[in-house]
Amino acid sequence: MSAAEGNTGASATPGPVETPTPSPKATTSPKTTVSPTPTKTTKKTTKPGCAQGDNQREVETALAKLGGFGTITVDGKQSAADCAAIKKFQQRYGISPAAGRAGPTTADVAKRLAATDTRKCKGGSGTTFCLDLTHQTVWAMKGGKVVLKPTVTRTGMSGFATPTGVYTVQNRALKEWSNPYEVWLPYWQRFNGGIGFHETTTYIHVKSIGSHGCANLLPSDARAFWKLGKIGTRVHVFGHRPGT
Repeated sequence: MSAAEGNTGASATPGPVETPTPSPKATTSPKTTVSPTPTKTTKKTTKPGCAQGDNQREVETALAKLGGFGTITVDGKQSAADCAAIKKFQQRYGISPAAGRAGPTTADVAKRLAATDTRKCKGGSGTTFCLDLTHQTVWAMKGGKVVLKPTVTRTGMSGFATPTGVYTVQNRALKEWSNPYEVWLPYWQRFNGGIGFHETTTYIHVKSIGSHGCANLLPSDARAFWKLGKIGTRVHVFGHRPGT
């Protein structure tokens, strides 16, 4: 059936055929551009970078007194600057992990160093190694001035207390074999019988095991004291290690 037939019907009387009026051409609607919804800008908060420990204020106070580890704010709250300073301190004194958290070991070391009074050491005109048993710290003086700042040490445990007194370095060796304990003692400097300074052979911050009278030193400190010392170097040992 044609379009005309469809419009007039098959049974109707034929008449003039009406030419359909052409439909207007469809016009394309203008393209609508949808702008993306602006993303809400959130101001980023700078996180400290490491966890806060239970001894935050104690560590901040000690590090602020010691100086040299960066900006420290004594407020008991961890910050990015505090975190960096505490990490630097932990790395310097061999505290593991050096993650910037102010835990009990970090607090103990920091407070001992901050409490050390270098004036208590009786130094002479030459070099003197100063060993403070009370605070478990050691430093070096020359001509009355500190030439190696206080650092940590670990002396004799209970039953093996390091004796106090004034001595001199009597023997030195880059590596000394300990017969009774069957272990090498790097950067050995003997000052009293079988007692001397040497690099620690265990984790120095495990205070419960102590030494058998020697002054254990961190590797970097053992090298520094070895470089400075010589046969005849004066050694002043004073104080009392708690528990010995």
